[in-house]
Amino acid sequence: MRAVNHLTLPRALHPGAWWLWALCMAVAASRTRNPVLLVLILAVTGFVVSARRSDAPWAHSFTAFLKLGLLVIGIRVVLQALLSTRAQGNTVLFTLPQIPLPDWAAGVKLGGEVTAEALVTALYDGGQLAVMLCCVGAANALASPRRLLKSLPGALYEMGVACVVALTFAPQLVTDGRRIRAARRLRGRTRASFRTTAMPVLEGALDRSVELAAAMDSRGYGRTAQAPRAQRRLTALCVLLGLLGILLGVYALLTDSMAFPLAAGALAVGVLLAVGAMAVGRQRVARTRYRPDPWALPEWLVVAAGVVAAGAMVAAAVRGVHGLLLDGPLVVPPVPPLPVVGVLIGLVPALAAPPLKKAAA
Repeated sequence: MRAVNHLTLPRALHPGAWWLWALCMAVAASRTRNPVLLVLILAVTGFVVSARRSDAPWAHSFTAFLKLGLLVIGIRVVLQALLSTRAQGNTVLFTLPQIPLPDWAAGVKLGGEVTAEALVTALYDGGQLAVMLCCVGAANALASPRRLLKSLPGALYEMGVACVVALTFAPQLVTDGRRIRAARRLRGRTRASFRTTAMPVLEGALDRSVELAAAMDSRGYGRTAQAPRAQRRLTALCVLLGLLGILLGVYALLTDSMAFPLAAGALAVGVLLAVGAMAVGRQRVARTRYRPDPWALPEWLVVAAGVVAAGAMVAAAVRGVHGLLLDGPLVVPPVPPLPVVGVLIGLVPALAAPPLKKAAA
């Protein structure tokens, strides 16, 4: 009875479940350029973040990823305006001054006529990448990096430390930027320049790097148990081949560059090799785990919601459902029902994830 109460009381969801859900939403976004579906995916991820994020500093990184997505869209549209050709459409909006290029750059133009079709196409392409970035930002805002590192298999501990440190870089920059702006306002300085903000942020990043290196060394990072050399090499080879198989299978499924049975087979073999190598390699890491995060019904519901959203989008793409890809840039985007229902199921984590512990007043 005590274990059941432990799983139903307010607690933080397993970070692996949040990352699997967010990656599935990113897979769903990668299968379409329909702006209606992309906006729907963005709204779903934003709603789940607002409903289940904590009060931790890194939980506010979703806004930074939104701004990064807008920057990506802006850069994509500007580059398309500079490099677009008349072959992309006939609806000329305006004409930019054209810069003559040398003979070796034949076929490439810089400036000239800018068509509406080219700009709308760039907007849709940039929007797809922006939504995928926001899905990653949702995982950063919902999952604690430290708890994610604690939940990794022993065979991936060293690589997991590097990945977690890299993933915490962007949220920590956001936190440092807010702290510096607040300190400047307290001193009565309302105007901030890039140099006065970037230098304290860089200094804080260097200090954290030194402190992290000292903490990792004091905790015995990198010390492994004794294992035969043949076992270490076989484990490393299986992990490498397994990850290559997973990458090949996922890439083939997302791009339709291979037949579905072949892509699914490569993905399955890669997963089996990777899991087997991790099971053998975890024996080399001599470390214990204090109070491991539970994986209960809420975690399964959150992951299942993401899998359904991604599966509905992939199934619609395989069946050739009309609306995932538009017939042209200047057409009214259709609303296919199957992908819409699948994406809306992605809202389940807002209800299925357990409530968070309230901070003491």
